[in-house]
Amino acid sequence: MAHSDAVVSDRPSDAQGVGPGRKPEWLKKPLPDVRALRKMETLLRTRGLHTVCESALCPNLGECFARGTATFLVMGDVCTRDCRFCGVTHGRPTELDAAEPEHIADAVVSLGLRHVVITSVTRDDLSDGGAGHYVAVMRALRERTPQASLELLTPDFQGCQRDLDLVLDESPDVFNHNVETVPRLYDEVRPQADFERSLLVLHHAARRGVSVVKTGWMVGLGETREEVRWLLEEVAGVGVQVVTIGQYLSPSKRHLPVSEYIRPEMFELYRDWGEALGLQVHAAPFVRSSFQAGESFARMRQRRGQKREEFTT
Repeated sequence: MAHSDAVVSDRPSDAQGVGPGRKPEWLKKPLPDVRALRKMETLLRTRGLHTVCESALCPNLGECFARGTATFLVMGDVCTRDCRFCGVTHGRPTELDAAEPEHIADAVVSLGLRHVVITSVTRDDLSDGGAGHYVAVMRALRERTPQASLELLTPDFQGCQRDLDLVLDESPDVFNHNVETVPRLYDEVRPQADFERSLLVLHHAARRGVSVVKTGWMVGLGETREEVRWLLEEVAGVGVQVVTIGQYLSPSKRHLPVSEYIRPEMFELYRDWGEALGLQVHAAPFVRSSFQAGESFARMRQRRGQKREEFTT
């Protein structure tokens, strides 16, 4: 799991995409359905809930809200970390809302979700990093919507295995923790995180036997294609099964600028590289960690079913 400097290259990466400036045609999206947005916003606000779709300024918000799906952001909408790529507000978080697990379960029932994705701000201010709150949310969902599959996208819990195990003991159907970028760019992109720590989180989840272990990262931050290939090999080596790769889009002028807009054919190449390693890879400009997560989970279950059938026939 050690980072190898051999993957670092000074070769310009211009061949992967186009330089920053006006967004290329492949990054243009139609305007969202205003009625769908208002309907989802009303459901969320009446329950005091947050979504990463809104807080992180996700470009897929309109599409997801129109389909009646959302990724719930628990423990407030203020993060204790200040990653330079992320649109979520940084500052001093509020107290935990003990009623939030039930409110999320209410929303899931109202939306009729069959696959639920829960993520959170990073809460380094809490003694358990928020692990206990994750447990409360999962238990509320399992009690109210036992038929729904459950996907978690968690922070690194500062590398505390005890806190991570609290979450894993609840047996989520999918455990996701994003590495976000290649190791060389960590100091610039996410200075309060550590690549090796994130890799250990994923490795521990895989060793614990979680059904699906997932990670993802952005491209267009200045990484080289060799670094992306190395990263695919590295996460496959620690037991990750599903990878998401999408284009970085700067949330504002105070965030890191886009280094380049990666061409769609490069995403196809990254997918091919990952699939050659046995990974299920979702790679395209608008791919995000939880975008179409239910479809991704269904695809993994189908793949596993086919493998079992091939083995027995």
